[in-house]
Amino acid sequence: MKMSYKKLWIMLAERELEKSELRKLLGFSPNTMTKLNKNEEVSLSVLLRICEYLKCNIGDICDAVPDEATNNNV
Repeated sequence: MKMSYKKLWIMLAERELEKSELRKLLGFSPNTMTKLNKNEEVSLSVLLRICEYLKCNIGDICDAVPDEATNNNV
């Protein structure tokens, strides 16, 4: 499974909040934002901080999506 943060980027756009603003407001390292941008795994604490700030649930900002390689082996 892979992560997708597409919902987060849509939510930020709807709230007219830049990714860089979110990073600064929540004190994330540039490395954490790079991971989010690349749909890589980040810690649960990072996701919870985002949810607390945006007043939403984890499912509102990310999805677990099947890995294509995994689907081909089933």
